Amino acid sequence: MQATTQLIHSIPVDPLTGAISVPIYQTSTFVQEAPGVNKGYDYARTGNPTRATLENLIAQLEGGHTGVAFGSGLAAIDAVLKLLQSGDEIIAVDDIYGGAFRLFEQVYRKFGINTHYVDTTNLEHVFNAITPKTKLIWIETPTNPTLKITDIEAIAKLAKAHRCLLAVDSTFASPALFKPLSLGADLVIHSGTKYLGGHSDLIAGLVVTKEKELGDRIKFLQNASGAILSPFDSWLLIRGIETLHLRVRQHGASARAIAAFLENHPAVGKVFYPGLPTHPGHDIAARQSKGFGGIVSFTLKEDTEEAAKTFVTSTGLFKLAESLGGIKSLVSHPATMTHKTIPTEKRRRAGVADSLIRLSTGLEDTEDLLEDLRQALDKLDKVETSRPVGRVSTPEVHEAHPVGKVLAAR
Repeated sequence: MQATTQLIHSIPVDPLTGAISVPIYQTSTFVQEAPGVNKGYDYARTGNPTRATLENLIAQLEGGHTGVAFGSGLAAIDAVLKLLQSGDEIIAVDDIYGGAFRLFEQVYRKFGINTHYVDTTNLEHVFNAITPKTKLIWIETPTNPTLKITDIEAIAKLAKAHRCLLAVDSTFASPALFKPLSLGADLVIHSGTKYLGGHSDLIAGLVVTKEKELGDRIKFLQNASGAILSPFDSWLLIRGIETLHLRVRQHGASARAIAAFLENHPAVGKVFYPGLPTHPGHDIAARQSKGFGGIVSFTLKEDTEEAAKTFVTSTGLFKLAESLGGIKSLVSHPATMTHKTIPTEKRRRAGVADSLIRLSTGLEDTEDLLEDLRQALDKLDKVETSRPVGRVSTPEVHEAHPVGKVLAAR
């Protein structure tokens, strides 16, 4: 049975009424026949039938044992970090999502949990960063926003050899393209807000564990901390997942066309898209994923914040907004939006240049999206030619770190 068919028919019909749509159990508590004797549920923070359907669904999609749903992606990340204790260390991808960086640095560092940021596409860098205190390796692949690709199977072997957990934030790929648990990861994390929900109408986070014991620990933390996903948002997320594979297919088709267009445009500096043969992680992405996703990032030849802001305020179909993965195309400027909490030099070293722009392709017609980008790039040319004589722009160019040296040598 193909993945799409299996997904659709793994969502159960309601056994009580025959409803083909999962019911929304909008209740805070459940009546018990006697103390401790119930129909599987006692209090909605601990468990809810709508949420349980979602959690079982995401576990099945990822090929894991236990799925756990949270009120946001950051709440899901927070639960994973609570597996650690003071004195433990984390190795994390260098161009990490800004919200995760804020959580790692401004919340958990003061509790004695320190994070070291490395280019995880380079196995030697990861190996050299491991110490006896390392208990967690944190990967995003593709990364946000420079779309670096990490060889999960290779990192998993390192993690296992040093007895530390490997967690993969797979938000950009989704289980429609990539299943990290099958490559050796211990945990998969999703911002369900993005591709899984798909309609920009909910906030949610998900954790899937490979093994029962780890799943039980995450479930305990979900109940103890209480950052649960509501029944209605659980239902919205189930509804979004039903069309995940179809949406991801169209997102990817448009992204490939857009990346090829940008790569040949004179106003564009560097294009980041793993579907391009020129991308240093292309071969790894092709090997471990079923596709390359719907996110394209790029820098401008004029590598300035001013130029980037001109572009992102000139698009029409690409709406300037945080987030990604919805049916409407979005554009963002990471340096001043998603990654503004990361210190400037650290951000630049990770490849997040001042002019870096991130596109999330929606479900609009591909040619319409290309035309929107053409007209926005044309405005950059008009701004450049309208500058007073004698005013020469010579911005410093901040390019992404070279990636894949160790992998290429293997």
